[in-house]
Amino acid sequence: MSTLTLTSNQARPLRPLVEAALGNQLRLLQAGIARTEARLRVFEAEYGLSTEEFVRRYEADEILETLAYAEWIGEYRLLARLREKAETLRGIHFAD
Repeated sequence: MSTLTLTSNQARPLRPLVEAALGNQLRLLQAGIARTEARLRVFEAEYGLSTEEFVRRYEADEILETLAYAEWIGEYRLLARLREKAETLRGIHFAD
């Protein structure tokens, strides 16, 4: 567990500002996740292959590298990073 302490030279409370900023960032991440999932569905429909199966075959070098496949694996990896960041934000709790 990590702990973060914020201080400000302003009289205005920080907590509402930080909560709003974190909430906004989470909404942006969720929008990015939805867009990336939609892109993955396009690849799956185009190639008739689930992303999970594609990744398995790609990582086993059963698929020749193409620009489209590089984009597909890139979207898959982006989705993992976006989900990880969103999960981190969801796990933030404010001490009272």
